[in-house]
Amino acid sequence: MSSDLPFTLDQLRILKAIATEGSFKRAADSLYVSQPAVSLQVQNLERQLNVPLFDRGGRRAQLTEAGHLLLEYGDRILSLCQETCRAIEDLQNLQGGTLIVGASQTTGTYLLPRMIGLFRQRYPEVAVQLHVHSTRRTSWSVANGQVDLAIIGGEVPSELQESLEIIPYAEDELALIMPVFHPLANAEIIRREDLYQLKFIALDSQSTIRKVIDQVLTRCGIETSNLGIEMELNSIEAIKNAVQAGLGVAFVSISAIEKELQMGMLHRGRVESVVVNRTLSVIFNPNRYRSKAAEAFTAEILPQFTNRSLELTQAQAEQNGQEPTVPSLPAVNGKATVE
Repeated sequence: MSSDLPFTLDQLRILKAIATEGSFKRAADSLYVSQPAVSLQVQNLERQLNVPLFDRGGRRAQLTEAGHLLLEYGDRILSLCQETCRAIEDLQNLQGGTLIVGASQTTGTYLLPRMIGLFRQRYPEVAVQLHVHSTRRTSWSVANGQVDLAIIGGEVPSELQESLEIIPYAEDELALIMPVFHPLANAEIIRREDLYQLKFIALDSQSTIRKVIDQVLTRCGIETSNLGIEMELNSIEAIKNAVQAGLGVAFVSISAIEKELQMGMLHRGRVESVVVNRTLSVIFNPNRYRSKAAEAFTAEILPQFTNRSLELTQAQAEQNGQEPTVPSLPAVNGKATVE
């Protein structure tokens, strides 16, 4: 083997495309090249490395052990290449470039669009991407450098907690909502024992928010297994519509029901001695390049929604050797708002 690298970036891109798409043809289509061109590049790569990268027996392109190894390192190489390009773009001082923000489901649906809107008003030349996935997938995207920063409502996977910078950002209250015509809508305070008589609409039992709600209610002495779950739905919007239609009650993030509360479409019930909160966190990868766009978003936009800078929150915690005090998302006239 010569001193030159035995592969090119294009070959690594082709290898990744085949592994992702599962076939040479679909990989060629995704890269807008011909299938013979893809096959030729793979043959050249295998000849240069002197190892087979694919098992040719099955219908789906299967990587060999050597193929998996090259793909693992190739992902890291391509990620660094993208990081390099973005660092060079930064030399234009926010007159271009890209900001990639990640979020878990609820924050990505209701909170991040407002933040991004404000950022775009200040920096219209910066292209912004929002990736909304589960907390676990979002955390891995930050760790792999595919996302600059993210706001999540769940717990970072244990295997990533030491490699990511996790900063508590705000407390998000999960409110009990019910139809405006519900018999308990006129009650100033709902007794805890009354919860067992209600029909609940909930997210899937494996969802992050569902687990948080169950944990907090359990700490408040409420037996979640005795709550009447009428139906499980897969989105907050579906749950809100079901509640409006009178099918039951539900716990949802306060940031998700601002419009409905202001327009009188839903009623928010208050339960005796029960406050259901979850902590939203901002996560970064401290070992990755942080673009000027990401720094501007962190310094200028995030504090607008909690009236406190992340730097101050973190510095106080480090100085006192304690967990930082986490502000709640602001409220106006008792109605949720993150303006």
